[in-house]
Amino acid sequence: MKNQTPSTLKTIAVFTATIILGYILFILPNLFFGITKLNGGFTGVNLLITGLFQFVTVCLLVYFSLKLLKKDFQYIGLTKNNWQRDSLLGVITGLTWAALQFAWLIPSTGGATRADIAQMIEMMDGTLSGLLFFIGLGVIGGGITEEIFNRGYFITVLKDVFSNPRLGLWVASILSILLFTVGHLPTDAVEWFDILVPTIAYTVVFVFTKRLTASIVAHGIYNMSAILLTYYLYYG
Repeated sequence: MKNQTPSTLKTIAVFTATIILGYILFILPNLFFGITKLNGGFTGVNLLITGLFQFVTVCLLVYFSLKLLKKDFQYIGLTKNNWQRDSLLGVITGLTWAALQFAWLIPSTGGATRADIAQMIEMMDGTLSGLLFFIGLGVIGGGITEEIFNRGYFITVLKDVFSNPRLGLWVASILSILLFTVGHLPTDAVEWFDILVPTIAYTVVFVFTKRLTASIVAHGIYNMSAILLTYYLYYG
């Protein structure tokens, strides 16, 4: 009978290649629109195109990677089981962080003068369509794709490399948090805090439920709320 369990060496090789290629795919559209300035650069409809590109390419990458490992999307937590309870947990998590950030943290650390807020305002082109395209990027490229890749795939595959499941889960979770945070290029303590807190929250709900629904909803709800609140509070 053919062995259905890949070797540890093969798992590590496939995992490493997938993570490297995944980050390249996430960055590629940002670089393309940022360098070429095509159709206005990284703004307007190009934001939605970026989110869709990331979703399609990264999910295909994860699919083929899991296939090489003889696994499927359910293995990394993409399932409908308990979706209502998990969705509620995600909504509460996402809205709680959005409320804390916009009611306290952002106003006390510069408000509209903060670099991230200024960048978000610049990406909005002042139109309803531009706002919706930005939300599309935040939900599709961020909420869905980043959770499938950074939480579901990264943590699940890496933890199974370890003979000790608990140790594997801790190591995989911590590395996922650190790489995801560093990938957002924080430049000071405030930015580190801004990214670390929700990243830890998304990781906790994923590990707690063993499913992706809660972290996807939490991430998507937060991104959408942050974009809408930035537009309402600071645009113009």
